Amino acid sequence: MNGAAKGAIVGGVFLAMVGGAGYGVYALVGDGGGDGRNGDTAVKAEKGSGPVTDKEAAQTAKAFLDAWAAGDARAAAELTNNVQAAQSAVADYRAKAYVSKAVITPGTQTGTTIPFGVAAEVTYEGATKPLAYESKLTVVRGLTSGKPLVDWQPSVIHPQLQKDEKLRAGAPAAPPVKAVDRNGEELSAEKYPSLRPVLDQLRQTYGGKAGGRAGAELWIEPAAQDAPKRTLLTLVEGEPSTLKTYLDAKVQAAAEKAVAKYPESSVVAVQTGNGHILAVANNRKDGFNAAMEGRRAPGSTMKVVTAAMLIDRGKAAADKPSECTKDASWGGRSFHNLNHFELPGANFATSFAKSCNTAFIKQIDDVNDDGALAKEAREVFGLGLDNWKTGIRSTDGEVPVAAGAEAAAEYIGQGRITMNPLNVASFTATARSGAFHQPLLVSPELDGRPIAQAARQMKPSVQQQLVRMMKLTATSGTAAQAMSSVGGDKGAKTGSAEVDGAGSPDSWFTGYSGDVAAAAMVEAGGHGGDAAGPLVAAVLNAS
Repeated sequence: MNGAAKGAIVGGVFLAMVGGAGYGVYALVGDGGGDGRNGDTAVKAEKGSGPVTDKEAAQTAKAFLDAWAAGDARAAAELTNNVQAAQSAVADYRAKAYVSKAVITPGTQTGTTIPFGVAAEVTYEGATKPLAYESKLTVVRGLTSGKPLVDWQPSVIHPQLQKDEKLRAGAPAAPPVKAVDRNGEELSAEKYPSLRPVLDQLRQTYGGKAGGRAGAELWIEPAAQDAPKRTLLTLVEGEPSTLKTYLDAKVQAAAEKAVAKYPESSVVAVQTGNGHILAVANNRKDGFNAAMEGRRAPGSTMKVVTAAMLIDRGKAAADKPSECTKDASWGGRSFHNLNHFELPGANFATSFAKSCNTAFIKQIDDVNDDGALAKEAREVFGLGLDNWKTGIRSTDGEVPVAAGAEAAAEYIGQGRITMNPLNVASFTATARSGAFHQPLLVSPELDGRPIAQAARQMKPSVQQQLVRMMKLTATSGTAAQAMSSVGGDKGAKTGSAEVDGAGSPDSWFTGYSGDVAAAAMVEAGGHGGDAAGPLVAAVLNAS
C-alpha cells in the first residue's frame, strides 16, 4: 500500500487571527483541496545588517508557520537558513509522519525567539490519534543574504528531534515487548522514566525474537543505524511479548528517586556473585544512558584496581607502611593530595581509606612496569576487553598502557582511563567476590551471546586485603559519612575526577553491602562523598 492510501493527504490552510496581535492559529486540514499554497506566506524581507529586530522575527516566524501549516515545504524552507534540511522535514511531516491535521498556535515572543504549540492528529491506515507538543524557533540574520531567517534545527518540527533524526509513522520493524523485572513486575517507561532508552534498546534487540506482533506508531528515527527508535505515539496497539530482565523493581525505584536529586547523574547496581544488573538510572538532559555507555575518568575509585595490582605484585600490603606526603612528582609532573594533606606514618590501608594520591604515585618506581595496571584491569577485573555483551549497548571501560606522568595519573583514575558507573560497580563486585562476572541485563540464553571472561581470579590474599581496606573507607575513611546509613557488611571508595574546562570535578562513589555493589557518577558534582555517595547509599539500602 502506498503512502497516499495509508496516510491522509493534506492540502489547504485555515487561518484564524488571534486578538489582533498579528499572529494566528494555523491548521493543516485533510480536505484534499488546493495545492497547499497560501498567498500570504512569502516574506518580502529586505537585505539587512545588524541584529534581527523583534518585528522582523515576528514576521518571519508568522510566514514560516503559515507555510508549514499550508503544507508548502518549499516556501517554508526558503524562510530558513538550511533550505534542504527544512524542506525535507516539512514535507515528511505529512508524507512520512502522516500528520493529517495540525493546529499551530504561536506563544509569547521573547526577542527573536517565538514559542508555539502544536495540536496535531496522526492518521495511519484508518487509525487516528491526537499528538500535542510545544516547540520554538529563533530567527537569525542570514550570513549571505542578510535576510531574517528561521535558524533551522530539527527540534523546530518536534522538540525531541536531534541532528539527522526524522519523524516517521507506520508499522515498526520490532514488535513491542513487555519488560518485567526478576520477580515478574512490569517495568514501564512511565513508572521508571530513566529506563526509556534501556527499554527501547531491549525492544529493538529482542522484539523480533520474542514472538510479539507490531501495531502502528509514530516514532523518532535515529541518526545511527544501530540506535533504537523512540516511540512518541501508539496508533494501534500491537501484541507485546514478555521479556524477563535481571532488574529489580524495588532497587530501580530507589535508583530513579536518587538520581532525581542531582542533575547529570547516573547510578548502577549489580549482584556481586553473578553480575546481574539490578538497577540502572540516569538523570540527564540529553537522555543518554551514561550509566552504561559513558566514558569519563573515574578518579580515585580506580584505586580499588590499582591497590589490587600493587598487592598482587607484592609492592604493597594493607598493614605495611605507605608514605603519604603532601606532594609527589613523576615523569616531570607534580601530583598532590586534596588540600595538600599528609599522613605521617600511615599504612597502606589508611592511605587508601583517606584517598592519598601520593601514596599510590610513589609506588610506580617499585612496580617498574608501565603496563601493570592495564594488565591487572584486563586479567582480573575484565576491564578493557571490549567484549561485554550485557543485552543492550554498553562500554566495558578502557585502561590503556601508559608511561611517565600519564601512567602516574592512571594510578589515581585520571589520564586516559575511561569508565562509567557500570564498569565501576563491576570492579567493586569483583573486589567483593574475588572473581569477575560480566554484568548482564538479560539472560544470555535469550540469544546465545557469548559472555566475557577474565583470565584469572583474584588471589585470596589480595581480595581479603582489598575488602578490608574498603570496609575501613566506609567506616572511618572518606566514604564514612555517605555510608553511615548503610548497615551490615559494607565497603566503599570515593573519587573525584578533574575534567578540562569544568568548574568542578566529577563526583564518583562506589560501594557494596552484602551481595550488592553499586556505583554512581555526578558530572561536576564535586567530592565523591557529597553527590555520588548518597546515590549509592540509597540504592544499597533498597537492595
